[in-house]
Amino acid sequence: MQIALAPMEGLVDELLRDLLTRVGGIDWCVTEFVRVCDRLLPVAQFEKLAPEMRHGWRTRAGTPMHLQLLGSDPVCLAENAALAAELGAPVIDLNFGCPAKTVNRSRGGAVLLDEPELLHAIVREVRRAVPAHVPVTAKMRLGYTRPEGALECARALVEGGAAQLVVHARTKVEGYRPPVHWEWVARVQEVVAVPVYANGEIWTLGDWQRCRQISGVEDVMLGRGLVSRPDLARQIAAIRAGRAPEPLDWGAVQPLVSEFWLRARRRVAPRYAPGRLKQWLGMLARSYPEAAALFAELRRENDCARLDVRLGVELHGASPTMPEPCAAL
Repeated sequence: MQIALAPMEGLVDELLRDLLTRVGGIDWCVTEFVRVCDRLLPVAQFEKLAPEMRHGWRTRAGTPMHLQLLGSDPVCLAENAALAAELGAPVIDLNFGCPAKTVNRSRGGAVLLDEPELLHAIVREVRRAVPAHVPVTAKMRLGYTRPEGALECARALVEGGAAQLVVHARTKVEGYRPPVHWEWVARVQEVVAVPVYANGEIWTLGDWQRCRQISGVEDVMLGRGLVSRPDLARQIAAIRAGRAPEPLDWGAVQPLVSEFWLRARRRVAPRYAPGRLKQWLGMLARSYPEAAALFAELRRENDCARLDVRLGVELHGASPTMPEPCAAL
């Protein structure tokens, strides 16, 4: 059984990947998608979204990281995949699941699920372009408007050379609205002979247990549920190892929020840093009443200095100070 951290554009960047993988339970993670249009990208573009490449394509906790590409041109995707492999990317993942309108309008992400022949061609060309030891994988949804084409798409991807599929169990049109259709993950697994990961609407241990029962698959990819409950993967990993889970309380999570703010302050422009903090706090509010209270308190605050004081963070040049992180991490 494997537990993966999902790629989420504009949310799960290097900073959040680092913090979440340090909490534990995550077997591997994926970059935000690297958009490929009509040219070979400069190395700097890969470094921007995958700075972990400078450290062996692993987070500081040692968690392996896969590189995700998004696009619709088989040849251009293949050329960029080959470059990424030269840069050391251990796995090339292809995005056929993004539901964003701006992405779909440029023929990227879930809109390609209406073109199974193109899915096959993309994976085939990428598979041919990268060394045999570098797996090519894919993330898909159940279709654009209806799930009936999901099985054809899954077959096309695997026949093209995909060694693994992650299935977000909703269509593009459904976006992130419940319900989720885990039963279709089971149907996908029936028609392909590669590992299939279930993804979508796993917020709690109870959700994971229901997903496992309905989908019949062991492997899961956690997205918003893991961002909202940073130890969800660790809890699942404990159960799979036969141990009782020991959930983190807010006292253990709050130092992570302070560290997140400290590091966001050092790398994000002051006008944008508060938004990053509130984005994560808003998601944590789903699992922690204290986070909901803090989010309500800071919702209209955009002064970074005042946020420093509230979160107990001090900036002193290259030697910032902050509360001690939880020893359990």
